Amino acid sequence: MERKDAIDMLREKISDELFSHCLRVEETAVKLAHQHGVDVEKASLAGLLHDFGKTLPERVLLELAVKYDNADYFTQQEPALLHAPVGAWLLKYEMGIDDFELLEAVTYHTTGSEGISLFSKLIYLADFIEPGRSCPGVNRIREIVYDDLDTALLCVVDLTIKYVLDRQKIVHPNSISFRNELILNLRNKEQELQGYGSF
Repeated sequence: MERKDAIDMLREKISDELFSHCLRVEETAVKLAHQHGVDVEKASLAGLLHDFGKTLPERVLLELAVKYDNADYFTQQEPALLHAPVGAWLLKYEMGIDDFELLEAVTYHTTGSEGISLFSKLIYLADFIEPGRSCPGVNRIREIVYDDLDTALLCVVDLTIKYVLDRQKIVHPNSISFRNELILNLRNKEQELQGYGSF
């Protein structure tokens, strides 16, 4: 799918507010892609399409999730999470997009997950730090994201989990495993640096 086609499709299907958000995520994803050496055109498309699932009402998303088994149990219990995996499924089976990396990024842009690619991590970040976001802590993440990716990701996961806990919602297991992986990565980096310093 070309960028122009994605733009035209989104204009028809989503609100002006959500469309503006998608454009800002695209812009942020492209900047991160340049910085971290991933496919810029694909990052542009993933930024635009990450909320494709929000073109449908939650009731329809749940019906698709149950019928086609494209969202796990916890996601089915938390409507705010459904648009990500079902959106990826829609992109694949209705829009003909079969790029694994792009579909993974859309699937996990709300929860993150252990083992996701660098590309998926960048889309996850772009959605959180796009210029329209004003939640507490986002400015600090914007300052460190280009220098310390894992720390920036950990800050996003922590803020997201806190937001969910404060509202007594379900914390998806993927977010927990993602957080644990990031903490271990940061510990390993610190140990490597300390090891180098001892020579």
